[in-house]
Amino acid sequence: MAGIAILLDLYQKKPSFCSPQSFHSSGLFSASAAAASAAATVAAGTPFASRFLFGYPKVSHCDAGAVLPEHYISNTQRSSEDFFKNDALKYSVKEYKIELKPLFSAFELRPFALTTLRSFLLFYLPLLEPSLNIEEDAEDFPHDSTEERRVDLVVPLKKSVKQIIRETTVVTTRRILERLAVIYVSQRMAWKLLKDVPKSAVRKSQRGMPATVYLFRVSRTTFRGHLLGVTAAWIVQTGIEIYRCFSRITNSDESDEANVTVRAKLLGKKISGITIRCGASLIFASIGAGICATLFRPSVGQWIGCAAGDLAGPIIVSVCLENVFHVDL
Repeated sequence: MAGIAILLDLYQKKPSFCSPQSFHSSGLFSASAAAASAAATVAAGTPFASRFLFGYPKVSHCDAGAVLPEHYISNTQRSSEDFFKNDALKYSVKEYKIELKPLFSAFELRPFALTTLRSFLLFYLPLLEPSLNIEEDAEDFPHDSTEERRVDLVVPLKKSVKQIIRETTVVTTRRILERLAVIYVSQRMAWKLLKDVPKSAVRKSQRGMPATVYLFRVSRTTFRGHLLGVTAAWIVQTGIEIYRCFSRITNSDESDEANVTVRAKLLGKKISGITIRCGASLIFASIGAGICATLFRPSVGQWIGCAAGDLAGPIIVSVCLENVFHVDL
């Protein structure tokens, strides 16, 4: 390039210099000049290690922007803006929207009505079975049937009221734990603890995962979403047992150390049993939710599996401990 520039410069100053006659007749363009121009051309592209042979040539940079048209620059800017907009939409930061339920949501009309109905059915349905048996045996023993038909309805009523109070307390305690999680836990973890698990199972089913991966992820999500509920139940049940223990100690006539030690050991055993049952409930609910969400519809299957595991987990663990380790929970 340097040799071509020298030739063009000589041609502008003296056009007759580059004519065929001047190439042959003139002594200015000799072999030494050609060699110098070739050396300059090679030196312009030589690496750093070869510069001691050719020195340090000066390299001139051309301004390519002056040759480009105006619409090319505007189109380039517009395309770069579109690229960054699309890239920002594609790789946007994930937002964790946390929706807290009301603190006293357990006392709303629908949840409170369902809790009341479930509690009364739990304690009054067993009373129907003896009455049916009495009606069947009334023909054989007509005189004794009137005495056996008398059923105490006050005790189931008290148990139902206690169950309603217990369930509403558990739900309210969970709402308090949710607010504590939002305050003291990271936003991402709080979102995982408070997310709607059936809707999450539906979203996971639309991603085309393998069955084993889907089962594992639904179980993990159920474990996180069910954790605060199980923790609230553990707190309420432990509080009830502690209250019973202290009330029995204070109301009993014997206030010696032996009685206190026995009550304390009994309290520790009951708290251990509550912990084991709550842990079994959490684990079996997570596994059942994953299995049912895989076999059936994601949302309904997850809910059914979670409820079934929550009920069956403590029973299975209690039976296994009683039969294998002879431990009464």
